[in-house]
Amino acid sequence: MRKAIFFLLFICICSCKQSKKEAVSSSVLSQSTNIDYAQGFTIERTSSGVTIITVSSPWPESEDSFTYALVPKEKLPTITLNRDEYSAIIGVPIKKMVVTSTTHIPALEALEEADKLTGFPDTEYVSSSKTRKRINEGLVQELGNNESLNSEMVIALNPEVVIGFSINRTNKAYETIQRSNIPVVYNGDWTEETPLGKAEWIKFFAPFFQKEQKADSIFKTIENNYNNAKAMAKNTADKPKVLSGALYKDIWYLPGGKSWASKFIEDANAEYLWKNTDSNGSLSLSLESVIERAKDADFWISPSQFGSYSELKEANLHYTQFDAFSNKKVYTYANSKGETGGLLFFELAPNRPDLVLKDLIHIFHPELLPNYIPTFYKPLD
Repeated sequence: MRKAIFFLLFICICSCKQSKKEAVSSSVLSQSTNIDYAQGFTIERTSSGVTIITVSSPWPESEDSFTYALVPKEKLPTITLNRDEYSAIIGVPIKKMVVTSTTHIPALEALEEADKLTGFPDTEYVSSSKTRKRINEGLVQELGNNESLNSEMVIALNPEVVIGFSINRTNKAYETIQRSNIPVVYNGDWTEETPLGKAEWIKFFAPFFQKEQKADSIFKTIENNYNNAKAMAKNTADKPKVLSGALYKDIWYLPGGKSWASKFIEDANAEYLWKNTDSNGSLSLSLESVIERAKDADFWISPSQFGSYSELKEANLHYTQFDAFSNKKVYTYANSKGETGGLLFFELAPNRPDLVLKDLIHIFHPELLPNYIPTFYKPLD
């Protein structure tokens, strides 16, 4: 009789425990995060506190989208998820993370979570002094390069998540890492076509650390700074003509008229000479066609990675035909480097478009920001 009573009590207890488990579907959503500029991801939250991140643009022209469920760690034992609905299920907040692009690092630092970074490919490209210090102290491991990420080292680090960067779905290292039960989450910040769209990806990182409010506040400050600078530039009557890019072998590469870089020039109230082209990537032009259109351009920015006028002249004597060269109106981001030679522009500029815009306003309309110290763009030596 005692055994029977004990068995019934055991069944009741188990049933009670099971009843506390809550099945969660991505279709039962109660709240969405405002994403005002970025086109490549959405964030929604269920009534149970599960955050659903959907990345629809992990790489350009992707037909794939990925959905990730971020579950508060204290709720993991009580919530049941249909794993077929999600690309990965991750407990948060994260304590150990691997990221794969330098553009990811400023977001971690802004959220005050840089200490969670334990591994990175191509660490020599990292410009941030804060993260470089952690690399030098051995707190961030070198993981090879992103195209051939050292999956064995990643698995040995055992991060709770890898934030992936990829040009397509085929990445054997990511597949190996996922088979070891380490989730890989794709980040597509680089596919955005607007300055504020790229910067808004800080909201993508925030839920991994349960810091959504902090990310909103950081982005709002960047947004306000950017829009205020844009409004200030619109008050000027002068609209200088701008050339960009440089030759690689026999082809001159420069931003298309719908690109991120072109948008900066427009918002700085200058005339980009290829603004009417439809490309949101880069254009490939002949030297002759560039000289014909831009010989008398007032300014020349981003001349590849040339850092001085002598380097430009030595590379190709035709560069001296441009008025901007003769008038010493060429500006580059190539002279703003980190300790090991990484370019600060490639790391920080997507996260801080307000600083890029102010740099360009300072160049095109120096009277508006007379005492401004540029972050990225500086005159050629």
